[in-house]
Amino acid sequence: SIELTKRGYRVTGIDLSESLLERAKEKAKAQNLHIDFQKHDARRLPFKNEFDLAIMICEGAFPLMETDEMNYGILKNVYNVLKSPGKVIFTTLNGLFPLFNSVEEFCAETTDEENATYKNYTFDLMTFRDFNITTVEDDFGNIKELECNERYYVPSEITWLLK
Repeated sequence: SIELTKRGYRVTGIDLSESLLERAKEKAKAQNLHIDFQKHDARRLPFKNEFDLAIMICEGAFPLMETDEMNYGILKNVYNVLKSPGKVIFTTLNGLFPLFNSVEEFCAETTDEENATYKNYTFDLMTFRDFNITTVEDDFGNIKELECNERYYVPSEITWLLK
C-alpha cells in the first residue's frame, strides 16, 4: 500500500489484523502518506464495484483459509469489489513445488534467511495442504507462534477457480 501510494495511486489497504493495520498506519504517517486502511475479513468485503484493481500478495488471505470453500469465497469477494473490467493480481503457494522439492528442506533453508522459523511441518499430497507451526518476529521484536494450514494450488486449479 505504501509503495503504490508513493507512486501516485489511490490505495485502500485491507487486513484482518488490527495490529498490522496500526503498524501500517504508523509507517504511512511517518512518510506523510494518506492511505485508507480498513479492517475487514476478505471473505466478507463491504464493497461492490468500487476498485479498478485488487492485489493480494505474500499469500494475503488467499490461500490461508482452513477450507477450499473459504479460499474460493475470498476470490468471489474480490471479484465483487472490482469495477468492470477490473483486474486482480495475487500470489499463491505453487502446488507443483512440493511435488519436486521437499517442503521440509525448503522451510529449513529459509528459516535462516527470514524473520520466521518453521517446525512440525507436514504436507498432505491428497489435499495439497501444508500444516506447520511458524514462529515470527514483528517489527517491534515481539515473537508470535502461529499454527498454519496453507493450501497449495496447481495452475489448472487457479484457472478453474477464476472462471
